[in-house]
Amino acid sequence: MSRGADRNYERPFETLGRVDITISSAQLGSQSGPQGLRGLRRLRTDYIDLLWVHAWDENTPYQETMRALDDMVRSGKVLYVGVSDTPAWVASASNVLAELRGWTAYVGLQIEYSLLQRTPERDLLPMAEEFGLSVLAWAPLAAGVLTGKYTRSGLDNDSLRAGSNEQRGRTSEASLHVARAVDAVADELGASSAQVATAWVQAQGYRYIPIVGARKVEQIVDSLGSPAITLDAAHLQKLAEVSRVEMGFPHDFLAADAVRDLVQSELRTELDGRPKPA
Repeated sequence: MSRGADRNYERPFETLGRVDITISSAQLGSQSGPQGLRGLRRLRTDYIDLLWVHAWDENTPYQETMRALDDMVRSGKVLYVGVSDTPAWVASASNVLAELRGWTAYVGLQIEYSLLQRTPERDLLPMAEEFGLSVLAWAPLAAGVLTGKYTRSGLDNDSLRAGSNEQRGRTSEASLHVARAVDAVADELGASSAQVATAWVQAQGYRYIPIVGARKVEQIVDSLGSPAITLDAAHLQKLAEVSRVEMGFPHDFLAADAVRDLVQSELRTELDGRPKPA
């Protein structure tokens, strides 16, 4: 359960009981201090299972943030902490600091990640792998663009490009090309486009958890069917190629053969299994 629906918590608590419900809440810099956890009383609980730093506040030193989070955990108000929408260098520096000082470290990373937003693969996801962070991917359906409702419905471009999707580049021709590839894989599998897009996120590894949301019950039910979808190697390769992003510097530079030869020298043959160029 997330903080966004906290006004409706009473009914789940009465039905299931606190022990059967996991509460994940997000905090922003303006919500710090004693009032930041005032919602505990409203939630009828004395602790939050997972507290997210909702977005990086560049005006607050990460050292202060980590100390404050550790205080919350030690006081028993929070069990675990995660970081959301934050540069990789900030998250990694924060966890190293926590390790050195014996403080509570981040256990999860929450980011936008989908077939239309793969730039986290440059630095954020390698960082998460290094620190063993679970990855919660928001907007795995790219605000509906990967559900097929635009590519299959025959809507004109003007109608589907209105709003934030156009501003984020989700309805560009390149993005719709990716969406059509998702539709094609879905047709092959007899699944929905939403299920394929969500299954792709899950296929990235056991630590990857898509955050699914919907306006209608049938939409959420459809998305929850994604674990039953198996994307084979051919499907994954097709989706990877059509949605590929440039890695940029220094990744592309370090991947160049000349640079690898210079850095790895005679070890390259053993490291990548290929003969060293003459």
